[in-house]
Amino acid sequence: MTVSKIAVAEAARARKEPPEPAETTALQLGELSELLGYTLKRAQLKIFEDFLRCMAPLQLTPAQFSVLLLLEKNPGRNQTEIANTLGILRPNFVSMLDGLESRGLCERVRSTNDRRSHILLLTERGRNMLARAKRLVAGKHEARLNELLGPTNRAALLAMLTKIVDEF
Repeated sequence: MTVSKIAVAEAARARKEPPEPAETTALQLGELSELLGYTLKRAQLKIFEDFLRCMAPLQLTPAQFSVLLLLEKNPGRNQTEIANTLGILRPNFVSMLDGLESRGLCERVRSTNDRRSHILLLTERGRNMLARAKRLVAGKHEARLNELLGPTNRAALLAMLTKIVDEF
């Protein structure tokens, strides 16, 4: 420790203040490290960061990718159903759809059953983009997660997270 740091530490002790922590010392998480919600959020952030790196050539976010996947499996469903399934608020979803539609990946068509709502369809360009995205996700993103966890742990984690989603 330099003389000035020693003097600061001694002055803090004299005033009964905690000493300045060393900048190289990691923060202590305390109870946070035991909270499932905190750890899940940190894991989600890491996973999203990796996903975004994988999808950089296609400029797709996890939410956009999810929308395209649902549209592929559920053609002609209305935008409220898709948004609710993904837990996306209506204003955010409309904005996301505007972006996907402007890129030619999907289209909104007024419903013949209910003229107040729109059904969503993947375009040919959207199907092609989704096929490329699926290859990137499987070949890079999911492959890294599978390598990290192994098949047994991956299946167990997926089952536990699904239980939380379904039952909590």
